[in-house]
Amino acid sequence: MLNLLRFADGGRDLYAQYAEALSATFLPRYGGDVLYAGDGSTALVAETGQEWDAVLLVRYPSRAAFSRMVADPQYQQVTALRTQALTEAVLQATNAW
Repeated sequence: MLNLLRFADGGRDLYAQYAEALSATFLPRYGGDVLYAGDGSTALVAETGQEWDAVLLVRYPSRAAFSRMVADPQYQQVTALRTQALTEAVLQATNAW
């Protein structure tokens, strides 16, 4: 899952709290693994406004595992942190080549 993130004012701290819960509880529970997390930099080939504050790449064992995670009532309690942290986001499911 490719995550492109644009933070609200103060959103990095809120997102860090969400990411901690995700890493400590939900990724292990559902078999997810963060492959890459980093700050966005200069967009080299993009239209105006397509710069992102952060990029994450997370591998899940299946789309069903991701769906089970987001349906988990405990996960739904922490997802408000993510919502408050971001002004815009893209979650792009991918398939390995």
